[in-house]
Amino acid sequence: MRKKSSLLTVLLQVGVVLLFVFGIYLFLNKDQQGSHHETAKNKTEQTAQKKTSAHQASSLPDVSPDDWELVLVNRDHITAEMNPDLADINGISVDSRIAENTRNFLAAAQKVDAGEHLISGYRSVAYQEELYNNYVAQEKANNSSLSQEEAEKQVQTYSQPPGASEHQTGLAVDMSTVDSLNESDPDVVAKIAELAPKYGFVLRFPKDKKSATGIDYEDWHYRYVGVKSAKYMTKHNLTLEEYLEKLKEK
Repeated sequence: MRKKSSLLTVLLQVGVVLLFVFGIYLFLNKDQQGSHHETAKNKTEQTAQKKTSAHQASSLPDVSPDDWELVLVNRDHITAEMNPDLADINGISVDSRIAENTRNFLAAAQKVDAGEHLISGYRSVAYQEELYNNYVAQEKANNSSLSQEEAEKQVQTYSQPPGASEHQTGLAVDMSTVDSLNESDPDVVAKIAELAPKYGFVLRFPKDKKSATGIDYEDWHYRYVGVKSAKYMTKHNLTLEEYLEKLKEK
């Protein structure tokens, strides 16, 4: 009787051990399957991203990052006076090579809202310096506790230092229904930005792109980049900085 009881005990213990080992096996196998699944998922996502990048690269317009209409001017690309040949449009000067496109763009914008008008175009480096220094002086006058550096940092949210402003290219215009930044009807702005590429323009400083441009959203600043480039940039939500990177990679 004792032998049977002892044997039964041993069998029960062996069974418990086997169940424990089997449980560990199932757990490890499930974890491994999850790991394989996650790896496969990551590979699929990476493949999709590569395909998207490859597709964008293959469909890039046949243009060069060195083309005149794609010149990059910003705080990381300080540029000397460019002296473009100018044309006058309603008292605003632009590079003569984009005069017709600018007139047509303005006319199309005025069909959306008759109040659309050009506010600013070409500005020389010297004039930009004068404008910039005046803004800095105003900021310090409004807040005497601001240091020179702090005042300049504040000004750079709405105006650029001399040599860093796109306006010196003659390829940028400020156009709106009002003479104040970011105060036009957002619906009107959206419609103007949508039709801009047809004339070779893009809204240069869109929302959520400060990390790429270094500039806060501006609802009135349009930049001529050429029709093909403008359409591609708008379709793929690219700033000029991002677009030029892709062209260089290509």
